[in-house]
Amino acid sequence: MNASASMNKPILQVEHLSMKFGGLVAIGDLSFEARRGEITALIGPNGAGKTTVFNCITGFYKPTEGMIRFNGREGGEFLLERMPDFQITAKAKVARTFQNIRLFSGMTLLENLLVAQHNKLMKASGFTIMGLLGLGGYRAASAESVEIAKHWLEKAELIDRADDPAGDLPYGAQRRLEIARAMCTGPELLCLDEPAAGLNPKESLALNTLLIDIKNNTGTSILLIEHDMSVVMQISDHVVVLEYGRKISDGDPLSVRTDPKVIAAYLGVDDEEVGEVLTEVGDEQVIEELEGVPDPAHGPGTSASMMAGPITDTISHSDGHGETVPVSKAASKAAQVEALAAKSAIPAAAKTAPRAKAEKASPAGLMSAPAAQPAKAEKAAPKAASKAAAKSAPAAKPAPSTAKPAAKASVAAAPATKPAAAAAKPAAAKSSASKPGAHKIANVLAAPRGGVADRLVRIKGIGPVNEQKLNEHGIFHIDQIASWTKADVAAAEAYLAFEGRIGREDWVGQAKALAREAAKSAKAKRGGGK
Repeated sequence: MNASASMNKPILQVEHLSMKFGGLVAIGDLSFEARRGEITALIGPNGAGKTTVFNCITGFYKPTEGMIRFNGREGGEFLLERMPDFQITAKAKVARTFQNIRLFSGMTLLENLLVAQHNKLMKASGFTIMGLLGLGGYRAASAESVEIAKHWLEKAELIDRADDPAGDLPYGAQRRLEIARAMCTGPELLCLDEPAAGLNPKESLALNTLLIDIKNNTGTSILLIEHDMSVVMQISDHVVVLEYGRKISDGDPLSVRTDPKVIAAYLGVDDEEVGEVLTEVGDEQVIEELEGVPDPAHGPGTSASMMAGPITDTISHSDGHGETVPVSKAASKAAQVEALAAKSAIPAAAKTAPRAKAEKASPAGLMSAPAAQPAKAEKAAPKAASKAAAKSAPAAKPAPSTAKPAAKASVAAAPATKPAAAAAKPAAAKSSASKPGAHKIANVLAAPRGGVADRLVRIKGIGPVNEQKLNEHGIFHIDQIASWTKADVAAAEAYLAFEGRIGREDWVGQAKALAREAAKSAKAKRGGGK
């Protein structure tokens, strides 16, 4: 392959990459490209698998499946997954930095940059004592290395401290020194793992200036992991978003920033609250995006990776005996947005018929709904009314059962959207009851005993959002969960979209243990009183 043809190719092509640690799938069928001469950002929530991707690219991990193709500037093609880690740097010209600073703190700034050029210096010394004596071409190679080091110290605005120990630098300067050291290896691809972590705005600006200078003046392509969105949006040409090891969005910064799947993944809130958060921050453009189907011209379709199925199909792991255990369906916020966006495309005529039937039918849900709580009903109405007034909708809908605030995104809960009246809770229960053959939880209560509910969050696996959902459907006390049968567990899992999770986390066993502790405590108090 000639050099001109290679320059037209992406510098890095990741194809169907998977990385498994025992039974855990950290990366699942990931495919993306980094284009030559551009800054490609790899972003996503904590635990999305970004650093694992870097470790596969740079040889620290050997991927379980997939191919990592690197196209060199001179026409060379390297399959990085087959190369030892030291050859990836020496031959393929890939350099990286780490989340934690790894400088030689006792060495000077200049010495740190000379260490990065040891391959060239060792070769010039003939791997003998010629380097100590300054014989052969070592003296010229050494002088050249010093000039390269000084050049990058100037670029990093650190030349005045060349003879200071690296450990004496402030944090932001140490970050820039790490990048300068990586550039002294002469890389074609520079991989930076959260370079802006812990930087103040002034240091972030200096970092942006350095990275843009590298891109414009050296021809080095940059692959960047970063959580600082101000850095990502200002300097990136291309953004890839991961969630649970799967790609959920891929495109230019503007299209990624307004992608509903990305917003849901980053907010990390319950799907019913996404619309509220976006309304509060006043991002009308994003709200409009959420109310419709994402534009296929800006990012991938349902399958984020080539030839891959839906996200929920592959967020899973194997226990080594062929049994695949999927991650909870509620875990991936991007998957929820994909499903809800698909529902929003259903014609309005198809929605009205089931809604009319639901209104005529008796209120039977997955779990028998308790009596509506007046306090919540009184709070819901003015809140919804104020949001509707702020949005200033052109015309109010006549029927309160179908009315909804215009600002609410379809991601909140389509097709059972939040009404402006106090009937919101029964509507949610009806939507869950639409599944044929759904079971109810047998021991629901209309209200908590004594007017005080137990703290269900004491059971590991129940968070504040799920505690509220259980309360809304008549589960207020730990002893109620302790007496659940298998049918009750199945009904609760179906409602909470926790496929197998309640059983795996042993909510019933935890509840029984807590109930026994409460009984012992009550018995001891009665005995002490006597």
